[in-house]
Amino acid sequence: MTAFIGISCCRKEFEPSEALAHAASDTYVQAVSDIIGAFPLLIPANGAGGDVERLLGLFDGIILTGSYSNIGPGHYGAEPHDTETHEDPQRDGVTLPLIRAAIQHAVPILGICRGFQELNVALGGTLHQSLCSVAGKMDHWTPLQSLALLRNAKTHSVQVTPGGWLHSLAGASEILVNSHHNQGIERLAPSLLAEAVANDGTIEAARVSGALGFAVGVQWHPEYDMYTDDVSRRIFESFGSAVAAHRDVRAAGC
Repeated sequence: MTAFIGISCCRKEFEPSEALAHAASDTYVQAVSDIIGAFPLLIPANGAGGDVERLLGLFDGIILTGSYSNIGPGHYGAEPHDTETHEDPQRDGVTLPLIRAAIQHAVPILGICRGFQELNVALGGTLHQSLCSVAGKMDHWTPLQSLALLRNAKTHSVQVTPGGWLHSLAGASEILVNSHHNQGIERLAPSLLAEAVANDGTIEAARVSGALGFAVGVQWHPEYDMYTDDVSRRIFESFGSAVAAHRDVRAAGC
C-alpha cells in the first residue's frame, strides 16, 4: 500500500501578477516520490482553516519544508521582527499545531531548515532572530544559486552526536553541510535531543526523545544533494522507513 506524505506549503506571491499561491519546491516532491517511494500531498498554508485532525488522517508522514519566511516571534515569546523580515503567519497557523498533533499521534516528521525551527518552536524552544548579530556566531547564510550548483554545495562542518540517529546514518563524527538560514536555534525544546552542532555552537539537527516517536529536524537542505550525497539520501530513507512502519500500524487498525 502506497504511503502518503504531507509537504508543508508557503504563501508566496508569483510575479508579475503578484497573485498569491501555495507553493513547495519540487525537490521535496522528488524526495518523496524518488527516494521514499511514497505519494506527496501538499499542505496549504491556510492558517486556522487547516483542520489538523483531518489532515493527520490523510498522512503517514509529514515533511516541514524550508522557506524564505521566518516564524512569527510571538510564538516563542520574542520581540517582533524588524519590518523587513518576511513572515508567513498563515503557514505558522497550520504547521505549529500540526506538529504537536502529529507527535501526539506518532505520525513521523522530518523538518528541514525552517521546518526544523518550527519543530523546535512548536515544542517550546526559542530562536535567534539573526545569527550573524549574535556574538560568537558565524554567518550561516550562503546566497542561493542555481540548483545545479546547490546539488553539491557544502558550506561548513557539523559535529555529530555519538550514538545518535544522525551518527548511525553518517557513520562519522563530522559531516559537511550546506547552509542557507539567517535564524537558528537559541534554546532547544525540552523534548528534543541535539544530533549535530556547528563549530560556533549552533544546533544543526535534533530529534524527539524516543518515547515520542520519529520526529527529526536538520538545519541544512538534504533535498539539494540527495542524489549525490549518501548522508542526505539516508536522511530521507530513514524517514521513509518510519513512514512505512506507521502506515503498516494504521493499516492493521492499531
